[in-house]
Amino acid sequence: IMPIEVVEMIAKKGLKAVGYVRVSTDEQAREGQSLEVQSSRVAAYCEAKGWELLRTYTDEGESGKSLARPGIQSLIADLKNNGVDVVVIVKLDRLTRSIRDLGSLIDDLFKGVALASVEESLDSSTANGRMVMNLLGSVAQWEREVIGERTKAVLDHKAEKGEHVGRIPYGFAIGESGKLIEKPEEIQNIRKMKREHHRGRSIREIAAKYKLGKSTVQQLVRTDLRLLKNRAN
Repeated sequence: IMPIEVVEMIAKKGLKAVGYVRVSTDEQAREGQSLEVQSSRVAAYCEAKGWELLRTYTDEGESGKSLARPGIQSLIADLKNNGVDVVVIVKLDRLTRSIRDLGSLIDDLFKGVALASVEESLDSSTANGRMVMNLLGSVAQWEREVIGERTKAVLDHKAEKGEHVGRIPYGFAIGESGKLIEKPEEIQNIRKMKREHHRGRSIREIAAKYKLGKSTVQQLVRTDLRLLKNRAN
C-alpha cells in the first residue's frame, strides 16, 4: 500500500509531473494515437490539475510487451533523482501491456511516485485506483494474447496457401492471389533513389523527397533490386 502522504499528495496543486507517451509501429498512423496527440493530452491534464509538467518521455515504434524501451528506461532512471511527484500517461496500455510489469512499476520502480492515467481518470495513490489499474492491466494483457493467437492462426493459414505474410515492402502490393506483385511507380522510385544516393544525396534528403522513413530508404538504396523483385516470386 502506498504511504498516506502519497495518497494526500495527488489532490494537491503545484506537483512536479512528467509525462510518458508511446506508439508501436502499427499505431503510428492511427488518428488519436500519435505521439503529438498523446503529449498534448498529457500537457492539458497537468494544466487542469495545476501540476508543473517538467518533461515528457517518448517511445516511438516500441512495443508495450516489455519494459525494454529507451523512453521508459530513461523515465525510471530519472525518477531516482527525486523531484517528481507524479507520472502522467494518456492510457494504461501506453505504459505497459503486461500485468507483471505494471505491478513492478507501481510497487517498485516508481517508488512512491504516483501514476495518473488521463483516459481512465485513475491514479495509483488510492486503493481503488490501484485495484482498477491492475484489472485494466489484466484485461489489456488478455486482449493482447488473444489477438496474438488469432493473428498467428490467420498468418499460418495464409502461409500454407502460399500467400504473403508480414509487412508489405515498398515497391509491392498484394495481388488477388494473395502474393506480392510489383508496383511499377514505386519500383521506378527505388531506381531513382539509388541513383540519387550514388550521386551523393543524403538518406535524409531522399527520405524527405519521397516521404519515406530514413530506415526504409537506407534499406532500399543498399539492396540489389533483383533481390527485391525476388520477393514477388
